[in-house]
Amino acid sequence: MFDRAARLRLRRKFKRRQQLVGDAGNQAEANIDQHLFRRLNRLVGVRRFVISWSLLIVLLCGITIGQVQALRSLYLQQQPVPGGVYREGMVGAFTNSNPLYATSLADSTVSNLVFSSLFKRDANNELIPDLAESMTVNDAGDEYTVILKPNVSWHDGQPLTADDVVYTFRMAGHPDAKSPLLQTWRQINVQASDQRTVVFKLNNALASFPHSLTTGIIPKHVLEVFQPQELRSTNFNTLQPIGSGPFKWNTVETVGTGREAIQQRIALMANSDYHLNTPHLEQFIIHTYANNDRLRKGFESQEINAVVGFDTIPDEFIEDDTVHHYAAPLMAANMAFMKTDSALLKDAKVRTALLRATNVPELIRQLDYPVVPVDQAVLKSHNTYDKKKAQQSYDIDAARKLLDQAGWKLNQDGVRTKNDQPLILKLYAQSTPDFTTIASGLQQALSEIGVQLEVMLQSPQELHTTVNNRTYDILLTGITIGADPDVFVFWHSSQADARSSSRLNFSHYKNESADEALENERTRIDTALRGVKFEPFQDAWRKDAPAIGLYQPRFLYITRGQVFGYTTKRISYPVDRLWNVHQWMIREEKVLKTQNNQG
Repeated sequence: MFDRAARLRLRRKFKRRQQLVGDAGNQAEANIDQHLFRRLNRLVGVRRFVISWSLLIVLLCGITIGQVQALRSLYLQQQPVPGGVYREGMVGAFTNSNPLYATSLADSTVSNLVFSSLFKRDANNELIPDLAESMTVNDAGDEYTVILKPNVSWHDGQPLTADDVVYTFRMAGHPDAKSPLLQTWRQINVQASDQRTVVFKLNNALASFPHSLTTGIIPKHVLEVFQPQELRSTNFNTLQPIGSGPFKWNTVETVGTGREAIQQRIALMANSDYHLNTPHLEQFIIHTYANNDRLRKGFESQEINAVVGFDTIPDEFIEDDTVHHYAAPLMAANMAFMKTDSALLKDAKVRTALLRATNVPELIRQLDYPVVPVDQAVLKSHNTYDKKKAQQSYDIDAARKLLDQAGWKLNQDGVRTKNDQPLILKLYAQSTPDFTTIASGLQQALSEIGVQLEVMLQSPQELHTTVNNRTYDILLTGITIGADPDVFVFWHSSQADARSSSRLNFSHYKNESADEALENERTRIDTALRGVKFEPFQDAWRKDAPAIGLYQPRFLYITRGQVFGYTTKRISYPVDRLWNVHQWMIREEKVLKTQNNQG
């Protein structure tokens, strides 16, 4: 217990401390009032000064940033750079990468990426060396000598030599190998005179022979263990291909179930030892789809970068700024082939009447894109083309007179008849938008002269059967002529025979003078002489009118984003788009300008 005196001392001490706290609070309030609130009034007075300096600082910062951005253009530029994965889509299925068997779009795409050839076609469709360093031909035109580039290797590191080239073409010409190239190579003697020299000996001169040297070369050291009859089915073709091309095999994957949903992905990786320099793309992946609709959806979802095989740009991509398209005329001719031994078309007057009733320029204008007209058996870019030899032009009055002269008279229904038989022709074509448009236009044109045209549009499989059976009067289709104007397989009478290896003479055209000219033209190496020898064929073809020349189809390549380095201007086959694939780039970055660029 505290006594009274102690309690009084504590109370006095507490009051003194309470008074000290009060004095301190009052002092703090006085200081805050003096040093803050009173000075706030002064800040209001200088607010314009503060705001002005603040704005000036912001302006200076903005000018500095803008100046830096402007100066960037002096030392930086946007340009393509290596790297990235390229994904290309197409309709079909991958079945064989071996160049001796690759014929479909998917197969030939994989084959050309994995394997190299002696020669290839460039952006202008001209032959340029690939594995070959040089080529010479003897005076007779029946012996070609090719020198290989040195230090070319296979993907497994083994050297590529003349023995590989000899093995490739001997297998191509071996009956037991059953290659589609058999007829080209079965009678050509191929020998190696040393490790870099290959000699091709032909039975006769053949001016177009160099174009046969675009077939990919296969490795002898890998495949010689197989018998020729085993080559088509070996795992090398689908699971373990070894080539010398710009890309190496990685893997193949099948996804989806059901006929319409199945999809393949063939993954390839850049070959760092490629003889034309390492590809800029890190990977190239081929996607195959069951139909065009799934291909379109794959592109729309950005599963793939590029599309091969569309005839036209889908409507939903026309206004898309990220979608680029590259179009090039194919070295091919779409024609209406008239079967000259058909009962209704064996008379040249009738065929000429159909030709002259067709306003070809107006007809092809109905397509949604510009095309190059075809008015001869060769193309306008061929060196044997002669504008004076063009097919007869549109003249509907002349067409009517020709039918009258041939005995086909108009009946009361406006239909041409002869001996009570109406002039009704059956035209077959593949069911595509372009051929549908052209067939409809032909049907309308021929109705103007009293000829009825029944149009049959078929699937590719159905049309293949129709062509094999020759159950048509007129066949609307295309033929791939290529860079060389040798059209022997399309118009020589031997090629109409059912025993012919190609049987590409769809018109069953037979003319002795034309045959002789075709034989003479293809055996002349001199370009001018080839033109002279070709003239009798051109005259006969113009007079006999075995077909109606229409237009060159186009190759359409659609990509999302620009493909830097893609430069194809004229093309024989869709696979030729890959001629410089090792130079393609799809990525862009800001990079420092070089001294040359700055200058």
